Amino acid sequence: MSTDETSGAAASDDMKRKFKEALEKKNGQQRSGQAHLDGHSAVQGTHGAVTKREFRRKSG
Repeated sequence: MSTDETSGAAASDDMKRKFKEALEKKNGQQRSGQAHLDGHSAVQGTHGAVTKREFRRKSG
């Protein structure tokens, strides 16, 4: 291997490590909230009948 290949591999490993750290940090922030495992939600009821919207092309 030449020095360019070894430095490229090291740079690739460094980039992978940085992305992994950023992902772990992001996931850690998302999981810091409440789990809502008790089943109590702010949403109490469900929606009524939802109709599908119909789009028509203008003629003329």
